[in-house]
Amino acid sequence: MKNFILHCLIILNVFCGYSQKSELNSGGKKYEQYAYVDAIKTYERVADKGYKSEDLLKKLGNSYYFNSDFESAAKWYSELFVMNPSPESEYYYRYAQCLKSTGQLDKADKILNEFNTKYKNDSRVKLYSNNVDYLDKIKANSGRYKIENAGINSKYSDYGSFIYDNKIYFASARDTGNFSQRKHKWTGEYFTNIYDADINSQNDSLGRVNKIRSEINKRFHESSPVFTKDRNTVYFTRNNFLDGKKGKDVNKITLLKIYKASLENGKWTNITALPFTSDNYSTGHPALSPDEKTMYFAADMPGTIGQSDIYKVSINSDGSFGTPQNLGKEINTEGKETFPYVTSENEIYFASDGHPGLGGLDVFVGHIETDGIISGIENLGADVNSPKDDFAYIIDPVTRKGYFSSNKDGGLGSDDIYKFLETKRLKCTQELNGIITDAATGEILPGTKVTLYENQVIKNSTISGSDGYYNFIVECTKTYNVRAEKPEYATKEVSITIPQKTGKTDLPMALDKSVCKVAIGDDLGKCFGIKMIYFDLDKSNIRTEAALDLEKILDVLKQYPNMKLDIRSHTDSRASYQYNQVLSDRRAKSTIDWLIQNGVVKNRLTGRGYGETELLNDCFDNINCTEEQHQMNRRSEFIITGL
Repeated sequence: MKNFILHCLIILNVFCGYSQKSELNSGGKKYEQYAYVDAIKTYERVADKGYKSEDLLKKLGNSYYFNSDFESAAKWYSELFVMNPSPESEYYYRYAQCLKSTGQLDKADKILNEFNTKYKNDSRVKLYSNNVDYLDKIKANSGRYKIENAGINSKYSDYGSFIYDNKIYFASARDTGNFSQRKHKWTGEYFTNIYDADINSQNDSLGRVNKIRSEINKRFHESSPVFTKDRNTVYFTRNNFLDGKKGKDVNKITLLKIYKASLENGKWTNITALPFTSDNYSTGHPALSPDEKTMYFAADMPGTIGQSDIYKVSINSDGSFGTPQNLGKEINTEGKETFPYVTSENEIYFASDGHPGLGGLDVFVGHIETDGIISGIENLGADVNSPKDDFAYIIDPVTRKGYFSSNKDGGLGSDDIYKFLETKRLKCTQELNGIITDAATGEILPGTKVTLYENQVIKNSTISGSDGYYNFIVECTKTYNVRAEKPEYATKEVSITIPQKTGKTDLPMALDKSVCKVAIGDDLGKCFGIKMIYFDLDKSNIRTEAALDLEKILDVLKQYPNMKLDIRSHTDSRASYQYNQVLSDRRAKSTIDWLIQNGVVKNRLTGRGYGETELLNDCFDNINCTEEQHQMNRRSEFIITGL
């Protein structure tokens, strides 16, 4: 953001309308000449002349903070704290961050100490400790599932499911074959192949099991297939065996590799091992990120922390692969971590015997942060997990339906596949969503970058769709900031606290144009959100806050010496007609006089009061209207009559 276009450094919530080209009263001719008003410069010049308000200082500080100009932001936040020593909590944090960024560490610590003292309940100043016994935590996470046998199990090992094209794919050792069929020495069972079964969309029951007739299934183990969305590629795990040749490590053991196959003329072909695999270590159980740009997998390659770790590797646009990266000690232990699965909610499910569990492999879930760190790891509870091995968990984040594998007691074979419905989420979550629009026109704004922050840390980011819509999955009771950014618009950030219940929270965001585009006939006041120049009751002298707004108008008139204005003052209908006319005339004249006294040539200004003659609604005499409706009619206008 440091190189963001200067004229886009605009203050939040400034109403910079993108007006339609007006027609001249005399001939209806549309004018093409526009003036572009850089509002941030106007605010700075106004502030430098001493016309400052808390709102103005916040806007100046925020505009620089959002664009990573921390030195300038610190200047305006400093003045904010002089004017108001106790602003909202957000400004303590931002000011401290700016001070740290500019090397003022002692001052930053002072601000943070004040922050801590005044906002003890703010999550950024709380220290969380996980000192609850893990068995109590597992118990608390239990009772959230409806689980049943998937209906495709045999007395042999069945495990590792994947859903694709309304079918379930899984590995099974059920094919005993003929007298030449071989058993795996480690398990005493026959080698596994990949099978599928149709899913009944009406009741989720599974149909007849079929063995995949393909070059994918060979003499040794095949398992854990994952298909790309375009249906042209499949990744799967197989013993190190290709083209009739068995690969072995230095100890003469055939390990596991991840393979890739391509679909051509309805057949899976071009089977190759992925380039980061090796004869000397195992890689297996691939999973793809929702955007299919990252593969997660298990391996015991050099650098592994334990028996097996979970890694990720980038998949480039040309189909090549990056360098595998270990996901780190946040998820990997000295034990075994395997069978990763990643959802569109940035959750990673995996099996581990190193994290505290009930015994054997348990299924856990963690959150993938934007920097790739895994946080918030929790045991799924005693519904899924057991004292035996529980693994290969997959879930649809929308329906909350899915499958996992286990050799828990009560199954048909050594490993069985179970289907489930998650009836209660592990954490109370909501869908935070909204539509991004133009504040002036209401026009939908697709392609807007929307970023979710928690404690100034990016939690997620997205681009609004063609309908302007965005959505995030968020946790209940937490406070988030949502920032919307789009070229030619002011960056806007809104803070929101999520209610304590599962559901949806709607947060629409209306963005202001970063540069006002005005033409003859437009109201210059709309550039700065000036709806009314306020006077004391029944008076026409310029108040301090009125002068602050008039300084903005004055600054623009100085930037554009050919600009002419017609200043119009309006009232509502609640006093007499004559009284409203006289009062509005006096106020229009006071506004003109103030501008002339501050250097504007008299012939550039015209104006008069219109009283109640140009109401914007039907709030005439003796009509019962709300205060908001009357307020619409009390307004000041600065109509451009020349450029």
